[in-house]
Amino acid sequence: MKNRNPIAVALLPLITFGIYSLYWQVKTKGEMNSLGADIPTAWLIVIPLVNIWWLWKYSEGVEKVTANKMSGILAFVLLFLIGSIGGAIIQNEFNNIGDQPAQSQPTEPVTAAAPGFGSPAPADTSPPPSNDTPQNKPPQA
Repeated sequence: MKNRNPIAVALLPLITFGIYSLYWQVKTKGEMNSLGADIPTAWLIVIPLVNIWWLWKYSEGVEKVTANKMSGILAFVLLFLIGSIGGAIIQNEFNNIGDQPAQSQPTEPVTAAAPGFGSPAPADTSPPPSNDTPQNKPPQA
């Protein structure tokens, strides 16, 4: 997620008469979808009553992207009731998850094991049976 100033997210909608709030939601929706969220097209914001459902789906995306650090219900209440201030709080959470270092994975698998425990069995080095063995002789009549 892109780091944005939460104060700007709270104040710019006041200066732009709400346009920045729509811009912020569309941009963060795209970023969340690229991280695995399932938020439908932002054009649904302009349809009355459907925009409430869209805001709910957006809030579910917030919960998924923040790995449950912010619940979808809380995100919905913040955006629905206090608008741009709720957006600033959510943006602050986005900034927090963006600042965390990625969990490093080991580059090589760990293969050390105690002898006899998890070690591969030794290869069979005995010679193959010869054709003279009794099990390979044809039956005599």
